[in-house]
Amino acid sequence: MADRFWADKYPEGVSHEINYDKYATVIDVFNDSCKRFASSPAYSNLGVTITYGQLDTLSAQFASFLEHHTNLKKGDRIAVQMPNLIQFPIVVFAALRAGLIVVNTNPMYTAREMEHQFNDSGAKALVVLANFGDLVEQVIPKTGVETVIVTQIADMHKPLKRKLLNFVIKKVKKMVPEFSIPGAIDFTKAMALGKKKAFKSSHAPAAEDIAVLQYTGGTTGVAKGAMLTHKNLVANMLQMKSVLTDFKEGKEIMITPLPMYHIFSFTVGCLGMMETGAHNILITNPRDIPAFVKEMSKWKFTGVMGLNTLFVAMLNNKDFKNLDFSQLKITVAGGMALQKTAADDWEKVTGCKVCEGYGMTETSPVISVNPPANIQIGTIGIPMPGTDVILLDEDENEVAIGERGELCVKGPQVMKGYWQLPEATAETMTKDGEWLKTGDVAVFQEDGFLKIVDRIKDMILVSGFNVYPNEIEDVLCSHPEVIEAAAVGVSDEKSGEAVKVFVVAKSKNLTKEMVVDHCKRNMTGYKVPRHVEFRDDLPKTNVGKILRRELRDAS
Repeated sequence: MADRFWADKYPEGVSHEINYDKYATVIDVFNDSCKRFASSPAYSNLGVTITYGQLDTLSAQFASFLEHHTNLKKGDRIAVQMPNLIQFPIVVFAALRAGLIVVNTNPMYTAREMEHQFNDSGAKALVVLANFGDLVEQVIPKTGVETVIVTQIADMHKPLKRKLLNFVIKKVKKMVPEFSIPGAIDFTKAMALGKKKAFKSSHAPAAEDIAVLQYTGGTTGVAKGAMLTHKNLVANMLQMKSVLTDFKEGKEIMITPLPMYHIFSFTVGCLGMMETGAHNILITNPRDIPAFVKEMSKWKFTGVMGLNTLFVAMLNNKDFKNLDFSQLKITVAGGMALQKTAADDWEKVTGCKVCEGYGMTETSPVISVNPPANIQIGTIGIPMPGTDVILLDEDENEVAIGERGELCVKGPQVMKGYWQLPEATAETMTKDGEWLKTGDVAVFQEDGFLKIVDRIKDMILVSGFNVYPNEIEDVLCSHPEVIEAAAVGVSDEKSGEAVKVFVVAKSKNLTKEMVVDHCKRNMTGYKVPRHVEFRDDLPKTNVGKILRRELRDAS
């Protein structure tokens, strides 16, 4: 169903005609914003604020370091592994200016997960927060990473305060482990070296060049890198801007607690807010709700981005209700389904409705969104301008309005494909390779709004993060006491879904605690099962494939 179906469904002021040629690359957006909003604040974090002009200067310095002091060349991959710190946009925009491909890496990854991602992407460089240095020390010798830059939490403070805070964080709070990475260079030293020589910007990227390798399991399988081009990211940014019509250039203050290594926050928070000259308040540790709320109290914020679990946690904080919401005009939710109770409570406390969207890593990520002036809780809104959506039955025939079908999407934000995996790319595309299959079953309402009603894929969505059963099952089966295992997602009030595993053990010596401990050693926290059930056998098809859906339905 082409987007002519809902072109007249957009609220007044929202146009489905977008000039995608306004910017060719992410760096064009960056350069334009740094010029137009040079004196305006761009990012604030942990007591430090930098303007767009300073961001331009600082990223040029780091780009100069990459250009003159490493062996990196255009198209090489650089992994960036840190939470929301000002160093993140400095490094990312520097890397893109140098023509490199950014590999966003979750800081909470285990050594096993890091090793896979670094090797699969062929990363030659890594910028990492010192807090994770001990794991990096284990992993680097097993990868092709040649250059490691280590930053510390307080590196953006002035020298005296930086030394004091970093000392306290390492020696008093014991947040930084001891590690030794031969040849690693400190971020502050890299910046000092880069400052000595001008950045030539001779490796500027083109629109079709890959900007980011964003790792995901896709609709099936193990983690793979979605190739998101500069054109993909710019297109999705412009699509979002066309819908968020209340945003005024250079006037908005956005609270950004979702990690920018996640594609939703990367495109909407890091990139989208830049194009409007917004001031991003970066929250490094959103799990520390009291500290998070205290930081919010310092600002007359106009926007908040988050997801269901975060909204619930904030609403349960006694000080949250005392914040000044008088300037709040938009709350953007993504990453997981928004529960009606959370949406209603948020509106009751803040006076602002939650604007829920839907997307995938493979679509940069936004596919559809509820227009702020016409929000329907319980739906994922209407497709983004310039985005075609069709719903297909099992025979890949388009279904009628009101009928269920797999949601498939076509648009300028759809990825180039999976990194070095043409077969996996082909498997997730349909209709002569033109449409991306999402694996989600949806219904089109008569008014053009979409509603997700089921899931074809086995992916589990935990607090906005994709968890893939294959990976969990592989880890479980590496335990010497496990014969076979299956992982499914079950409903969870706090995180939307939680991981449940079914295990066939060799003997009764294996306990639930042993299963969980094994998973903790090999996977990041959100992938670790909350529920463990032992069985004598698992349901299978005639050819021996485990029936996950049957296990899920019985849970």
